[in-house]
Amino acid sequence: MTSPSTTCPEACRILLIGGGGREHALAWKLSQSPRCEALFATDIENGGIAALAQPCPHPWNPLNTFPLETWCEKQGINLVIVGPEAPLSEGIADALAAPGRVVFGPKRAAAALEADKGFAKTLMKQVAVPTAEGRVFTTPNTARRYVLRGIERDLEAAGLLAEAAPLTEFMASADDRGAVDMPEVTQAIWKILEERDEPCVVKATGLAAGKGVIVCRNTAAALSAIDTIMCDKTFGDAGKTILIEELLEGQEVSVLALVDGRTVWVLDPCQDHKQVGEGDTGPNTGGMGAYCPTPIMTESLLETVEQQVLLPIIDGLRRDEIEYRGVLYAGLMMTPAGPKVLEFNCRFGDPECQPLMTRLQGDLVELLWATANGSLESLEMDFDDQVSCCVVMCSEGYPGSYEKGLPIEGIEEAEASAPGAITVFHAGTRIDETGRLVTSGGRVLGVNAKAATLSEARDLANAACDCIRFPGAFWRHDIGCRLDQDVTTSSSRS
Repeated sequence: MTSPSTTCPEACRILLIGGGGREHALAWKLSQSPRCEALFATDIENGGIAALAQPCPHPWNPLNTFPLETWCEKQGINLVIVGPEAPLSEGIADALAAPGRVVFGPKRAAAALEADKGFAKTLMKQVAVPTAEGRVFTTPNTARRYVLRGIERDLEAAGLLAEAAPLTEFMASADDRGAVDMPEVTQAIWKILEERDEPCVVKATGLAAGKGVIVCRNTAAALSAIDTIMCDKTFGDAGKTILIEELLEGQEVSVLALVDGRTVWVLDPCQDHKQVGEGDTGPNTGGMGAYCPTPIMTESLLETVEQQVLLPIIDGLRRDEIEYRGVLYAGLMMTPAGPKVLEFNCRFGDPECQPLMTRLQGDLVELLWATANGSLESLEMDFDDQVSCCVVMCSEGYPGSYEKGLPIEGIEEAEASAPGAITVFHAGTRIDETGRLVTSGGRVLGVNAKAATLSEARDLANAACDCIRFPGAFWRHDIGCRLDQDVTTSSSRS
């Protein structure tokens, strides 16, 4: 193979990595390009992707990359598009890049921005990106002492210092390796901890599928969160190290940009809805819905984010000889002091990718190829003037345990409910042995609707959801309602 030119090939042979709603949305848009000669996918079980792509027989395996590398060579793949975060953190872009073949997605060193929140926090401080104050902890005891700092004053005020002697001895101990256990505390002391107004956010620093964050309103909750993540290992190895941050409150906004190493193209801003329940209640999920664009992020604020967040991060990485190519996603909290970064992701958000793809005008193949090849500045990009709202339909029990293999009906009916306005993307679906479309995940479908206004798009999406049937299906009906109610949310991303 020859080295890639500065021009996207007229006939691209594309491999798509991943099998969720984000990847179905990408496959849907890629397949519309006249440059897409052939589209292959590693996760062909997804019922939506299966209708658009040919199967790649070799899934990504970081311990044995040779079969996939060889297959790409034999198939003449010249563009690899990586959807999920895990393969990026495992070095898929490093492994599959080759003469004549480019990979859309950052290499392992750059993907640490998402895979290691401690690394990201350190880099943000080095390049003066506005973010929440926070500290990284590698042992439970150091984390416990941090959230308990100053507790002696509260105990003394309550007349409980004598009763709390074992706790104060623990606080004074220099042991951080667990040889000195944190003592059990009395109900009276625990009540003091519950009443102590010291809000924070406890985060697993590794990849936890969007769920490794616990918002804590008091010291008792923070101690429980430390136990949940570091001792109970609820998020596995992702929680070996934790980040404890100040709690930011306000409106959350997702700003995604295409980055080719130097050029940064900011996409229309989105707003995601992470919590499972109406009114932003209940535990975090991978995302219950999103809409695009959001008026919360004005043109002036978007320029501020580009200049004060995105460009400094790209420059900071380049200073360390790390080139970033792919999507850079900044999860932001809009505070009275301006936008502050909650997290960075190194891939399209899911569900944010879905409303973005339904509004994107132009050739996605050309855009992603130019991003991966370092030639974005030669292209133009635009979005239509409508609002797109994505509502995620979920399996009963999500984000906890749920049943799989339940039959899905009514997708065609949903898309016919508003012809041209409704697009349904498959997230957790598969075709079973009898040819039926069935559920295979917690987030099952992304129902996307476009209209002139957000309220119209939301109403169309909810009406389309009513047409789709599978046992136990549920969804949030209030995607985008924060604009109507001026609801604030907490810094709960991961």
